[in-house]
Amino acid sequence: MDLLRYVAFSTDPLGGNPAGVVLDATGIDEATMAAVAADVGYSETAFAVPRPDGALDIRYFSPQNEVPFCGHATIATAVAYAQRHGVGDLLLHTKAGPVPVTTSAGPDGGVVATLVSVEPRTEPIADADLAELLAALRWSAADLDPALPPRAAYAGAWHPVIAAASRERLADLDYDMPALSGLMARLGWTTITLVQRESADVFHARNPFPPGGVVEDPATGAAAAAFGGYLRSLGLVELPAVLTVHQGVDMGRPSLITVGVPADPAAGIEVTGTAVPIG
Repeated sequence: MDLLRYVAFSTDPLGGNPAGVVLDATGIDEATMAAVAADVGYSETAFAVPRPDGALDIRYFSPQNEVPFCGHATIATAVAYAQRHGVGDLLLHTKAGPVPVTTSAGPDGGVVATLVSVEPRTEPIADADLAELLAALRWSAADLDPALPPRAAYAGAWHPVIAAASRERLADLDYDMPALSGLMARLGWTTITLVQRESADVFHARNPFPPGGVVEDPATGAAAAAFGGYLRSLGLVELPAVLTVHQGVDMGRPSLITVGVPADPAAGIEVTGTAVPIG
């Protein structure tokens, strides 16, 4: 098995979110994929199997479970593939559905990748579930930004969106990991999207991921896509929009995610970023 290690959403191997990438996982069974991901220890490792038509089947495993879609591992896989086979268009078949990715030459000889998510959805969060979520986060209703109401958002995986009223509230992350993990497992949530709005199109984000055995993700492309769909569905951004999401700063692993939100309510959300090899 040729296991590659990349950092996504950063040009610095010390920033961004690390991902394992296997570009040809032909013949590797699910148990082996899960064991490799647990051994690697990154929030996700991607396992791709080439199709005869040039597309890739792809699966994503965290140290503790499989997720239907992972944005940062998709960006890492696309960049790794482009560095071996050249830039261009690539279709990934995920458990959430088909995800087209385009790679192009970036600055300083690097590669930039843009994925287009499956059609996003946004749903209310039941009052009891929201109360349980806030209690696990150790947040109160007064900590929330009323302009960005809590919702569950989907663009390949489900992520509740919880907006902080201040950057200081977002920076102070100290949650009950067992309680949050149990709630998320019960409701099928992949990560929690905690955001704070700096300006009309600039946001700061943090993403707890306890069901995967990860305290926090330094960059979460799937959540960024879901968040773009959330903003569009609630009319909270002028369309079409290009958003900048800063994540990982409070962890010492700064990440930069660009989110394109088309005006078409059924269109997938575009997530753009770089990736570089580790070591």
